[in-house]
Amino acid sequence: MLAVGEHVLDHLDPQCLRMATPLAGGVSATRLEMCGALSGGVMVIGALLGRTSPQESDERAYAVAQAYRERFLDELQDTQCAPLREQVQAPGGMGSCALLVERAAMILLQVLDEAGIPV
Repeated sequence: MLAVGEHVLDHLDPQCLRMATPLAGGVSATRLEMCGALSGGVMVIGALLGRTSPQESDERAYAVAQAYRERFLDELQDTQCAPLREQVQAPGGMGSCALLVERAAMILLQVLDEAGIPV
């Protein structure tokens, strides 16, 4: 959320950052759920394209979030925290989740650009 949110959103409310905090580590460092970098990217997409009422369409937000998830999966080979962390820490791996977050942010920026969203 922080890696890209400050860059593409006009204003990133501190409450948004607080809301995203427990997503880190596959939901509160359990490593059992979706990667926090992927979750944060989806939150940025929601902030940019999400609806504010049931009458609004959610199709574009869904399409961009799906494209982000697919690209993330293609490039990083998983979406769950535990297997990604194993890859990061494996010999020859990234060595740090910070580098994975950086890669996820780059993927998100590419997907947003391809969707015609100014980055």
